[in-house]
Amino acid sequence: MLSPPSTAVLIVDMLNDFCRQGGAMVLPGYEALLEPQNALIRAVRESGGVVAFVIDSHRPEARREREFLKRTPHCIEGTWGAQVIEELDQQEGDLHIIKRRYSGFFNTDLDLSLKDMQVDTVIVVGVVTNICVRSTVHDAFFHGYRVIVPENAVAATGPREQESSLYDIGTHFGLVSTSDAVVVALRNRIPVKNQVTA
Repeated sequence: MLSPPSTAVLIVDMLNDFCRQGGAMVLPGYEALLEPQNALIRAVRESGGVVAFVIDSHRPEARREREFLKRTPHCIEGTWGAQVIEELDQQEGDLHIIKRRYSGFFNTDLDLSLKDMQVDTVIVVGVVTNICVRSTVHDAFFHGYRVIVPENAVAATGPREQESSLYDIGTHFGLVSTSDAVVVALRNRIPVKNQVTA
């Protein structure tokens, strides 16, 4: 059963640099994620759960930025690129968690904040499924959270990566569902069914 007060939605890296034209590493098609993500944000907020925006942000003065050894420089602290896109429903009281690596849990206070709010279940949405979303899902599982990933609220770097990541999440780390099903489960306090079978 899904208990709304002990549930958080984690919105991972829905930032200008990853979504908007002119961004450093734009993933085409982010617009399709907006409606399901906003529906989940509203449902969690209205039911007394926690809304947390997880924000990739890198210090410009870093002498060796680990992510930049593999990826184009992006989401520089204090710039437009590191801001949450304006189309998402942000409100005062939402958590804003700054991360320096792919996972929202690695060396951040996300776990501490969620535990203080007595959260035991996380709904993870955002970009990209096969990198930052997946890393966050793994660490959420390792920290003991129940994990739900609505497949229409996440996007990967390609169809192969999306399918593979969701399969691995659904068979090893949590449940894969849809935004509509999760919203219904939140409002009716019923279980979420896993759409992935081994």
